[in-house]
Amino acid sequence: MTATVPAPSPSSPSSPSDLSAPSSADGLGRRADIGVRVLQIVLALFFAVPSARPKLVGHWSAAESLDRIGFGDWFMYVVGALELAGAVALVIPLLAGASALALIGLMAGAFITQLAVFDGRYALTPVLFALPLGLIAWTRRHRTAQLLALVRRRA
Repeated sequence: MTATVPAPSPSSPSSPSDLSAPSSADGLGRRADIGVRVLQIVLALFFAVPSARPKLVGHWSAAESLDRIGFGDWFMYVVGALELAGAVALVIPLLAGASALALIGLMAGAFITQLAVFDGRYALTPVLFALPLGLIAWTRRHRTAQLLALVRRRA
């Protein structure tokens, strides 16, 4: 009687080099996927709490800054709602890439506003947030494609 050794299944790594093989739906390795997920959570917390919350409750600091833009209080609430929606969508796997793209658009508007209204004093801040959002959008691009396909099928 001879014993046969079953071939390794595709889901189980057979050697140390297989450990770095992409394991997620987005084509990332496990560590990279976890790192991007942590980044998504950190950015979601930032956009929800210190960024959107003051705008949504009408805190004087947010109102004062957005009054200088000249659009009125309604604009403060809209920006706060967009930031909160983006924060929530960042932690939903199917929406994370699209959310990151939308928040990059919001950061582009903030950058232009910083240059035009606030003399560029904090113009680098939106750029610094757009960079990790770009990484999220790029790494989650397959999910964004899935979302677009789903929307097209339903339309």
